Amino acid sequence: MGPSQHPHLGPSRLRLAIITVSDTRTAETDASGSLARRMAEEAGHRVVGTHIVRDEPAAVRALLQVTLEDREIDAILLTGGTGISPRDGTFEVVTGLLEKTLPGFGELFRALSYQEMGSAAMLSRAVGGLARGKVVFSVPGSPAAVELALSKLILPELSHAAGEARKR
Repeated sequence: MGPSQHPHLGPSRLRLAIITVSDTRTAETDASGSLARRMAEEAGHRVVGTHIVRDEPAAVRALLQVTLEDREIDAILLTGGTGISPRDGTFEVVTGLLEKTLPGFGELFRALSYQEMGSAAMLSRAVGGLARGKVVFSVPGSPAAVELALSKLILPELSHAAGEARKR
């Protein structure tokens, strides 16, 4: 099945939540969250929630759990906290809540990132999967990473993935 055949397998207009994990960003300075919102809306989806949360595992987990329980949300995109610094805990939180992982997402993201930034791409812990009937993607917090992930990987398959997630 080719990529152009997948969109009809799921809902064409999804409701997304965007969560920025950062100790320093505010609503005014969150370029990655704003970019994610714009790209999702341009693709025909509706962003029903945007949040900024400190890179504290307990805070990220609490917000993600509430968002996963929200029946008005089909998909969740987290930006930030995916590196290897001592403050980066998003990966552990997200993977701990996923029921099914999408290993190919992280693998493809790093492969595409490698073409642009070289070996530093291996330090990214981008991850995706399904949890509680929703699609969840966690990507690095830079605008370049958000644009790459959304344009090349997430948006082309989001409707298909959400359709599958709803079957659970």
